[in-house]
Amino acid sequence: MEDLPEALLTEILNRITRTSDLNSLSLVSKQLYKIEGNQRGAIRVGSGLCTATNALTSFCARFPNLRKVEIDYSGWIPGHGKQLDNKGLYVLSSRCSLLVDLTLSFCSCIDDSGLACLAYCKKLVSLRLNSIPQITSIGLFSIAVGCTSLSALHLIGCEKIDSVEWLEYLGRDGSLEELVVKNCQGINHHDFIKFGSGWMKLQKFEFEGKRGRYDCLTSDVVYDSSYDAHSMDLYDFCCESLKDLRLARIETWPEVGLRVVLGKCKTLEKLCLEYVCALNDIDMIALSRSCSNLKSISLWLNLQRYSSDVNYCETRTSFTDNSLYALALNCRMLQMIDLSFIGCDADWPSEIGFTQEGFLVLIQSCPIRVLMLNNANFFDDEGMKALSSSPHLEALELILCHAVTDAGMRFIAHTPCLSNLTLRMCHNVTDVGVAEQEHAHKLESLVIESCGKVSLQAAQCVAKSVQYSSKCSNALMKKIGLGGY
Repeated sequence: MEDLPEALLTEILNRITRTSDLNSLSLVSKQLYKIEGNQRGAIRVGSGLCTATNALTSFCARFPNLRKVEIDYSGWIPGHGKQLDNKGLYVLSSRCSLLVDLTLSFCSCIDDSGLACLAYCKKLVSLRLNSIPQITSIGLFSIAVGCTSLSALHLIGCEKIDSVEWLEYLGRDGSLEELVVKNCQGINHHDFIKFGSGWMKLQKFEFEGKRGRYDCLTSDVVYDSSYDAHSMDLYDFCCESLKDLRLARIETWPEVGLRVVLGKCKTLEKLCLEYVCALNDIDMIALSRSCSNLKSISLWLNLQRYSSDVNYCETRTSFTDNSLYALALNCRMLQMIDLSFIGCDADWPSEIGFTQEGFLVLIQSCPIRVLMLNNANFFDDEGMKALSSSPHLEALELILCHAVTDAGMRFIAHTPCLSNLTLRMCHNVTDVGVAEQEHAHKLESLVIESCGKVSLQAAQCVAKSVQYSSKCSNALMKKIGLGGY
């Protein structure tokens, strides 16, 4: 291989995608070692990364053209050796001049002085900081000032960040297109109002509060179901570029905070609201009127207390059929719906604010391709019958939908485009209902999990790909609100 032209060797290496294969091939000859090092544009390392300055210098010399680096110390123990520290991050940032994408996870030896070294990365576009316990707002401000090309910033589990000067600076600069903040206790969702003009360019925004705080429990606070946070322009900013919005585990009461964003998005395509307290139909109506391009909506709803009358209070989920009617009227491009109801009784009627009538109005008004229902006790065999005439429905997932029986399965077997079916903890579906899908010969994939009346024998011939489990997975336990966070 030493006699092959370098251009040909480079082309061969470009066709090899597995890192282990590239590592093995680089040992064949010095020429391949050099070419492979020059070609490597991305690398992911963990506890095996030696932090000695000389070793890191050699590492950067070995891969001079790195554009994407991920350093992940999850699962690290002292026996694995020293972690990347501030000096090591200085070497990495000063010698990887082409670096555009950096992810640091569980790096406990990096603090604000280490982050300041990233100012050397003039081409850095994307930075993800996951569980970096020592960094504060000072380090983030140095990033905001020094990394002038930054357009994507993720902060996850960074507990010591307690002020937002960095956020205000990034807002004035207006270069961020993607901002994700999760589980950072010192950052409140009201703080993002200070992002100001930065909202204009932002295309993706995700904020998740402390896990577990608003997941399932009903608080003693009573929210005003008639409160209109959109009746006056409280904040002077707009979100005309925002396409992807996720809010999770926050309380939008009594201050408005990020609640007002729902009425300012004109190009939104994907919306995810998970356990957001105090929202009401007025918020969803305001959103639907401005988001005609909405294609995906995910609502994970828990029980809350609402009242518009001092003499009456009801416990229910955030939205009612009025929200569904507004979406059906204004958001005619919806293709994906995910509805999850936590803490509600299994029997209907219950505390769920939606009815099957309102739900079917939405389904029949939009070209729904993917539908997921979790603990939707309003949905029964008649609903399955209505779904069977949906011309675009390709994937259906039902979790804890006890009102769906074999009769409903018989209806859904006639859905024109249905190719992926998932049933989890649907205890009134039996082998007979699953057999209806086999007769239709349409399914590409079937997933059965913890459906006590469905056997492996009945499921295994129904689709080309079958996944079957008689037990609940940890992921399912979390989805239904019984697993820990």
